[in-house]
Amino acid sequence: MESLTLNVRVDANDKKGFEQFCNSVGMNVSTAVNMFIKAVLREQKLPFEVRSNNFDEIIYNKLKEAEQEMDLTTNRYTKDEVLKSMNDIIG
Repeated sequence: MESLTLNVRVDANDKKGFEQFCNSVGMNVSTAVNMFIKAVLREQKLPFEVRSNNFDEIIYNKLKEAEQEMDLTTNRYTKDEVLKSMNDIIG
């Protein structure tokens, strides 16, 4: 299999820290990056969660909707019910 070079720009401190981590677990940066690429291709997803920058805004809007809904009803909710609903909204 042909090997090619992949050039990536990273912050100098991040590079140094990543190199130190790789050395501490007995591998070099190239091996770690190849492991990352193979994991992405195998799983067809990034091996970590990616969130949008407006995540806080989305949650705020959902909580405002819930607050408005509560204002429109005569039902009263326990603390546990409210916390469960918030956890359902946040996911």
